Amino acid sequence: MPFLKSLEPPIPMTDGLDVLSLLTDTATIALWNNENLPSDRMSTENATILTSAEHWPLMIDPQLQGIKWIKTREADLKVIRLGGKGYLDAIERAVSNGDCLLLENIVESVEAVLDAFLGRFTIKKGKYIKIGDREVEFHPKFKLILQTKLANPHYKPEMQAQATLINFTVTR
Repeated sequence: MPFLKSLEPPIPMTDGLDVLSLLTDTATIALWNNENLPSDRMSTENATILTSAEHWPLMIDPQLQGIKWIKTREADLKVIRLGGKGYLDAIERAVSNGDCLLLENIVESVEAVLDAFLGRFTIKKGKYIKIGDREVEFHPKFKLILQTKLANPHYKPEMQAQATLINFTVTR
């Protein structure tokens, strides 16, 4: 990043800085590897992003390596497929109970009924979220993980803004 050093006044930078070492440590990485996360650098970077992101993580995971890790990591994981019987009720229960929810195999377009939910548009001082036409109490410990098997998905800009895309696709 020579440009940053050429500015007046120059922006100080640490040479050889590894962002991964700022966001996680070797003990956490070892724990992730014990939870079935592959030990390559890309998987470690993806796990760091997934655990640090402010937005809901959307995992692009055609080989299902990330899903294998998440299912081992999250003991009380609730897994839902969009469009399945009673999926909105299951989402509502997970949100109000503070569960970790995995929306599995999402496609490139998500139903409009979930827009406010995916965007975390809370109401009533952040205590409720609208899912469809219902207001559901938003538990502060609730976590959502989105996952797709599509190798090269094309999501709407709104979806990309509401989620942190994490590509677990293995390339050799």
